Amino acid sequence: DMSVREQEKEGASLGDTSLKEELNKKIKEQKVVVDELSNLKKNRRVYVQQPNSNIFFLADKAETLGSCRRTLDNMKKEYQDL
Repeated sequence: DMSVREQEKEGASLGDTSLKEELNKKIKEQKVVVDELSNLKKNRRVYVQQPNSNIFFLADKAETLGSCRRTLDNMKKEYQDL
């Protein structure tokens, strides 16, 4: 029979696992975004979707790529800290 404390520990580790899996999925998706932006032809336009809306604005490709790389780096750091 497990004590309450042991059950809490098990519950926390289960929560951490799903959080880690979710973050890992997001990291993979972000890697695809960075790769796609990196391999665009020079004359291609990049549009960024505005948060909580269906509106897209023309964006600077280099700035967008830099921003996406920073997001990926932050996700990787967060993942390592879990």
